[in-house]
Amino acid sequence: MTTVPPLPDRGQAEDWIRGHVEPVGAIEVTHERPWATVLRVPLADRTAWFKACGPVQAFEPRLTAALFARWPDRVAEVIGHDTERAWLLLADAGRSVAGLGNPPEAWVTALPPYAELQRGEAEHAEEHLTQGVPDLRISTLPARYDDLLRRPLPITLEELEGLRRFSSRFGELCAELAAHGVHETVQHDDLNQNNLYTAGDRLRVLDWGDSSISHPFASLVVTFRFLEEFNRLPPTDPWFERLRDAYLEPWGKGLADAFDLALRVGLFAHACAWARQRDALPEDARPNFDTWFAVVLRRALARTLG
Repeated sequence: MTTVPPLPDRGQAEDWIRGHVEPVGAIEVTHERPWATVLRVPLADRTAWFKACGPVQAFEPRLTAALFARWPDRVAEVIGHDTERAWLLLADAGRSVAGLGNPPEAWVTALPPYAELQRGEAEHAEEHLTQGVPDLRISTLPARYDDLLRRPLPITLEELEGLRRFSSRFGELCAELAAHGVHETVQHDDLNQNNLYTAGDRLRVLDWGDSSISHPFASLVVTFRFLEEFNRLPPTDPWFERLRDAYLEPWGKGLADAFDLALRVGLFAHACAWARQRDALPEDARPNFDTWFAVVLRRALARTLG
């Protein structure tokens, strides 16, 4: 399997960048991945970042620009974007929270504004879907789960059988979650310390290329995973309840049960999203991807009990 490079013509990209800003030095590649290429653009007073998205994330520039237009204090500043070529030019957003050790205190501050963004974007969910944001609404998940189980997965046959036995129960959980009536909306799906940036007293969420339209509460599947794995917080740590409550505050009262159910269902939706990303990878990139895909699948598998 081969894929078209996210940035096939560097010269055209640099011309486009110079149409928006005036670089004061060489424009340099900071990373190249099958799904995106990122260039650093030095400016006189700051740095800008250019991102060329591959087909699997081609919706990201339009989505990011739409979010910036409505929520300029919560996402990266968009200097320019090209929907047809899936190009995005962003102002520097400061320092990642990962560089600060991923303090839970940062998430207490960041999660309520993120939840407000999600609530506001619910009325634009259909528009986002028509513009290519992946559809992981609850009604689609049972079929996506069954499709996941038909794929070659980087887990043992015994583990796969465990997922298969859970199929009917998963459908019941989806119905239970839908009955809570929380509006589906944009869900970042990679909401971790590497995508939350701070500058002064401002926190911004970056990198919306893994987003979907789904149950909003599932956003914290990834946030909580990295607090467990990066910060070594045990699942019973009081921080998780505190962060849940901070996140739910803009949504209203009485949603703790819906939140817990959304995290459980969201683990499997997250695995389905990973399968979509895997489909877009060249064969030689899949072994490394599968190392982490197996982690995602096993975290979901652990929630098949009970």
